[in-house]
This record gives sequence, structure tokens and C-alpha cells, in this order.
Amino acid sequence: MTEAAPAKINLTLHVTGRRADGYHLLDSLVVFAGAGDRVHVARADAVSLRVTGSMAGDVPEGADNSVLRAAALIGVEAAITLEKHLPAAAGIGGGSSDAAACLRALARLGGVALPEALGLGADVPVCLLARAARMRGIGEDVAPVAGLPMLDAVLVNPRLPVATPEVFARLERRDTAAMPEALPGWRDAGDCARWLATQRNDLEAPAQALCPEIGVVLERLRATEGCALARMSGSGATCFGIYPDSGAAARAAARIAEARPDWWVVATRLR
Repeated sequence: MTEAAPAKINLTLHVTGRRADGYHLLDSLVVFAGAGDRVHVARADAVSLRVTGSMAGDVPEGADNSVLRAAALIGVEAAITLEKHLPAAAGIGGGSSDAAACLRALARLGGVALPEALGLGADVPVCLLARAARMRGIGEDVAPVAGLPMLDAVLVNPRLPVATPEVFARLERRDTAAMPEALPGWRDAGDCARWLATQRNDLEAPAQALCPEIGVVLERLRATEGCALARMSGSGATCFGIYPDSGAAARAAARIAEARPDWWVVATRLR
């Protein structure tokens, strides 16, 4: 069995509160990219993991590995290969999407039901769905969003990890306004981008304070022709730019990659 593990992009991320146990409450519009990792599983007598791909060197191999934790949770013995192409600690749910893809593949392989997955990480439930969704609470409240247009985009990561707990620790406010209860009906990608510009990622400023290179990435995206919106995803450091079509996105990605070959840059579609 093979499952895609697409990059998760937070088009918006509003921090709306904090529980007594310290967990933050969020309201986020989430989409998934064409770019991502892949998980392959095959029947075996014991669980094993092999990691390949351009970003294999960034994957932890111990008990904290998200794919191994997912396999232990579902209890299906398999030989697992993780084809890793997304950067680690990048704000695009790489580890969570890998875990979710592993769960989906092993559920099909073993003919078993998907388990409750929030314990693997706050992003795992929405990554199990792997389609446009509104994510609220601490990640447990996930509702599909219909009518979101396809968005041509460029993803850029400066190859600098950002620790999520440190970003949350720098938040000045933890009770900002949520998105409107009823999301609009977007006519097209341009209409969606204009609406997104009225929303926020509340983690962008604290993440940029920790990693000033995020600001440089955003400036590069905004300077490219056709960029309708540039914003950070998740807790960073990956940022995205939205463009009117795939050609504009490809040209922007090529321009940024030429100027900054040390960055991870990919043109993709958000679906």
C-alpha cells in the first residue's frame, strides 16, 4: 500500500485562547499541497522503517519518529518505507502528515479501523482527512471546507528549524478573534486571496522574532510578479505565496531558487 503525505498549509491561524493545561486553542483554515512525502507499507512479521528521499537525513530514527509511533498505535506489523521530501520542523506538518499517511496505509493493509490519533500530535487529525478543512480547538475539531478554489502557490523554507513551543512562548496575546463563523463562498482564487489577506497567522510575528530569515523569505515572495498574498504557515519557518496561475508560480519559484539556492523552494498547488 502507498499513501501520499502532502504538506499541510495553514492559510490562516488564529490563536483564540488557552486551556488551563497550557494547550492553545486555534482556529485555522488548512489546505494540502501537491508537494509532499510518500509512505509505502508491506506485510511483514515485525515493524521496520526505512527512510529514503532528499530529506532523509532530517528524520529522527528513535522512538520519537512519528511513523513508528503511528505504527505502534494501530498495531499492524509492516515493513514501512518513508520517502521524505519535506523539510523538518518547517510548519507544514511533515511529521504529522507522515504519521497520518502511515495510519491510512496500515488500516487498509490490515483491514482495521483508523484509531483516535490526536495523541500523536495536534495536526494528525486534520492530516488524516488530508483535504481543505477548518481546524479548531487543540486540533480535535476538524470540519471539511467545501468550495475552496485551487490555489497555485510557491512554498519557501530557509532551511532553518523553528521550535513550536518557543514560538508560542513569545505570543503577546492568546485570545485573538476567530475567523467568521460562516466562511464566505469564494468565487475564484483571486477572491480567496483577497479574503485571506483580511485574516492572520498569529504565530508569524513571534516566529519572525526567533528567526528573522522568515521576514526575508516573505519579502522575496512579495517581490515576485503576481504574488497576491505571502504568509507564513503554521509556526514556521515555511512561507507560501499565492499566484494567479501555475505559470506565475513556476516563474516565481525559479526566480527565488536562483537567487537563494540554499533555500527549499517548490511551486505547487494547494487543494
